[in-house]
Amino acid sequence: MQVTIIGTGYVGLVSGICFSEFGFEVTCVDLDADKIDALNSGVLPIYEPGLDRLMEQNRQRLTFTTDFDSAVAQADVVFVAVGTPSRRGDGEADLQYVHAAAKQIARSIKPETVIVLKSTVVVGTNAEVQRIIEAERPGVPFSLASNPEFLREGSAIEDFMRPDRVVVGVRDKRAESVLQQIYRPLYLRDAPIVVTTPENAELIKYAANAFLAMKITFINEVADLCEQTGGNVQEVAKAIGLDNRIGGKFLHAGPGFGGSCFPKDTRAFAATGRKYGAAQNLIESVVSVNEARKKAMAQKILAELGDTPRGKTVGILGLAFKPNTDDMREAPSLAVIPVLEAAGVDVKAHDPQAMGEAKSFLPNTQFCDSAEDAITDVDVAVIMTEWNVYRALDMQTVKKLMRGDVVIDLRNIYPVDAVEDAGLTYVSVGRSRTK
Repeated sequence: MQVTIIGTGYVGLVSGICFSEFGFEVTCVDLDADKIDALNSGVLPIYEPGLDRLMEQNRQRLTFTTDFDSAVAQADVVFVAVGTPSRRGDGEADLQYVHAAAKQIARSIKPETVIVLKSTVVVGTNAEVQRIIEAERPGVPFSLASNPEFLREGSAIEDFMRPDRVVVGVRDKRAESVLQQIYRPLYLRDAPIVVTTPENAELIKYAANAFLAMKITFINEVADLCEQTGGNVQEVAKAIGLDNRIGGKFLHAGPGFGGSCFPKDTRAFAATGRKYGAAQNLIESVVSVNEARKKAMAQKILAELGDTPRGKTVGILGLAFKPNTDDMREAPSLAVIPVLEAAGVDVKAHDPQAMGEAKSFLPNTQFCDSAEDAITDVDVAVIMTEWNVYRALDMQTVKKLMRGDVVIDLRNIYPVDAVEDAGLTYVSVGRSRTK
């Protein structure tokens, strides 16, 4: 079976390489010639642990090309994995790239091709794509399916190979049969395959991400309450997470969620509710609370710099929205650092993978080659992203390198005593201060 992937962004690239690992011949298409040239040279445009090795192992089954029409014409299955960013103004998903791909696919597909939307799309998009293709190629039989992805950046290969579930939204038996054949390696590993309608599949994706974003936002608000009452959010989260109805995942307090999925998907889900007169009030609140959360973290740092922050220096450890990725999309650091710099604070920063991506967003920030360089002669050190390299800092060394003595840990990766015993003032999230 010949598989073609439209789009070599995060979802398309990971999916294409993993499908090749299943044994399929996979062609990945992108209009960005530089990106395709890099891929053909073995250079990935994203950082995802293990993906470079997996690509190299399957090079004989992988083709990267800008020849859209040829790649579609030879395909038995075409996956659409183009971006659906937030639309300016109303927060709805911008579907222009999906619609454009549908029109171009229609020109080249052979009869009985199965077209699969893997892009995150709002409810009703599959039906709209069906109309577009039928209008472009009347009389040509094809099948359309929805197959949303549930990949976490930093652990995408594991999520693809051992998913909690595979969701397939179909209207005909051919599409169902082909997708079951494609995902047969996962079925043999007992991965649940949920077969439903395209509308349900579209809603499942948004509802899942919205719920997880809501859990993060909930525990962040609990953290604020813990700080005011002498509580410890880690102990609270652990105890409530032991309840099987709640679960412990996504109950880690921090500076707010970011990345390519949760921010845009919560906005789109809320916008869909408004569009259909079924307001998603909880998610509307999640969106606003999360944005306020990021701004509050900047104020938390400024408060430790005293009444005159101008001329002082802050060292930021971690820029990506989460560890094991170089993704800077809506990262909390992008909301925090400009506020500090606007207040006259000099910012030094380090990240193991994301500094190349970050430089275009943060032109006034000094980027450092190591964590130690980033905290040398700073008044306040801030742990923004919980990379493993920051989990083993020697606090006595940190104390010697810094000019000041305040460490702000926005990810709670250290026990309080481990920092304070070194003579440092430790400020964390959702844990009352002892000094």
